[in-house]
Amino acid sequence: MPKLKTRSSAKKRFDVKKSGKVKYGKAFAKHLFTFSKTPKSKRNGRGTGHLRDMDAKKVIKEMFPYGG
Repeated sequence: MPKLKTRSSAKKRFDVKKSGKVKYGKAFAKHLFTFSKTPKSKRNGRGTGHLRDMDAKKVIKEMFPYGG
């Protein structure tokens, strides 16, 4: 049996932790902070987050054949 490949797009976007949680970078925070965003959305868009359990399970099953 050949080895299964991890999805390239997934390894760039997600990080599977030992606990089984999936870490991701938050969206909409790369540029254009000078207008059209409230201070709250700027704050919430900063940094990283963790996927919910049901979404993490899907990402791991479909994109990381060996669990990350």
